[in-house]
Amino acid sequence: MENHRMRIRRSIFLTLLFPLLFLLSHSTGAAQVGVCYGRVATNLPLPSAVISLLKSNGISRVRLFNPDPDALAPFWGTGIELMIGVPNEILPMLANGTVATSQQWLKSNIFTYVAPNQVRYLAVGNEVLLKEPYYTPYVVPAILNLYQALQALGLGDTIKVSSSHAATILSNSYPPSAGAFDPNLKSVLIPLLGFLRDTRSPLMVNVYPFYSYINNKEKATLDYALFRSSKIKVDQNLAYTNMFDSTIDAFVYAMEREGFHEIPVVVTETGWPTSGADGTGVDNALAYNGNVVMRALANIGTPRRPGVGVEVFLFDLFDENGKSGGEYERHFGIFGANGIKAYDIRFN
Repeated sequence: MENHRMRIRRSIFLTLLFPLLFLLSHSTGAAQVGVCYGRVATNLPLPSAVISLLKSNGISRVRLFNPDPDALAPFWGTGIELMIGVPNEILPMLANGTVATSQQWLKSNIFTYVAPNQVRYLAVGNEVLLKEPYYTPYVVPAILNLYQALQALGLGDTIKVSSSHAATILSNSYPPSAGAFDPNLKSVLIPLLGFLRDTRSPLMVNVYPFYSYINNKEKATLDYALFRSSKIKVDQNLAYTNMFDSTIDAFVYAMEREGFHEIPVVVTETGWPTSGADGTGVDNALAYNGNVVMRALANIGTPRRPGVGVEVFLFDLFDENGKSGGEYERHFGIFGANGIKAYDIRFN
């Protein structure tokens, strides 16, 4: 039987070995990497130019935060797979309506503009539990109606339905093994998790080590956030070298604490800004996003779920000059409006 020290050493060895294996062999079953296409800006290129940009850079998955016809229609026939957001303000109508109401909404707002076989996910609401608690009671009923509408259309197995959440749905996230959901949100989260388990759909989470760093620099070091820490943090005999893994596993432990062990995690937003605050910059953005991409493509997984790739959507395709908040909120773009990369990141 392995002793405690040997188990820790093996975990550390595997954590350090996986990136090397990625360089030596190509993974054929890698988790996918997508990019968020935020449109809160006044200087964005035409949607047709965006399609060309995506194709030329090998980006095959995109998240749209709402089904804007101008942005959605150009994707028809491109083969690019989509995660499409269902806006928060639509949730009461979908929740209170019939399945036929949801079916008509899907046809009029999504399938009129893009083929169903290009839609991979519906993200029903974005960070509702954090930003707009008024809509909280409508999340699960809206999801159920949309799912039944997709089933009636013969799409219930091909289009997964979930809801994208901020890390604040956790009341505790460190150490990862102490991960637990906010007790005040369980009345929504437990039924949601039951639906996700029954339909084999993912828990969607937005993960931003950058925010953890700027809001708590005493405990969240820049190196740990950027995948370049030389220190190993050990939790339950598992070795952690970065905040991304730690955060994902906190969600995994939180689900396990409630009896849900097999629900996959999809990171619907993650990124690092190039300007606007301490710790930002082109080099740091490349270090963070580049490591996220490499780990997804290599199916490294996390210490709690080794070898189980985590699908990710990088935020953001372009800077968004219309975003509110700190200056850094307007500088997450991987590309300039002219289509030139802010830094040399590869997506495949």
